[in-house]
Amino acid sequence: QVQLVESGGGSVLAGGSLRLSCAASGRPFTNYAMGWFRQAPGKEREFVSALTWTDGATYYSDSVKGRFTISRDSAKNSVSLQMNSLKPEDTAVYYCAADADRSYGSINYFKSSRNYDYWGQGTQVTVSS
Repeated sequence: QVQLVESGGGSVLAGGSLRLSCAASGRPFTNYAMGWFRQAPGKEREFVSALTWTDGATYYSDSVKGRFTISRDSAKNSVSLQMNSLKPEDTAVYYCAADADRSYGSINYFKSSRNYDYWGQGTQVTVSS
């Protein structure tokens, strides 16, 4: 079993930055893919970014590419999402997710929330204009 705990959400003005972190525990962290999703009120959960643990390959949705950066800290079993140039439309609850035994994939694979085995509780990000 894997437990995921997000932190770092908050409120920021448009153009500002936030850094989200996701700490994982419960199993040795090998052959995982980690993803970030978000869900705004009244909308479906959408893919933001993903990273494969073994080689550090990264994937981004078009809406955040160039503004967000996903990274890992192997020593801490954590993954982070640095969010820059935030926009009001980035306002959502952000979720961390883990796909066990996944060392490679494609963006189309990582976009589907059904491919993830574990989820965090979510952290709120609010961007005001």
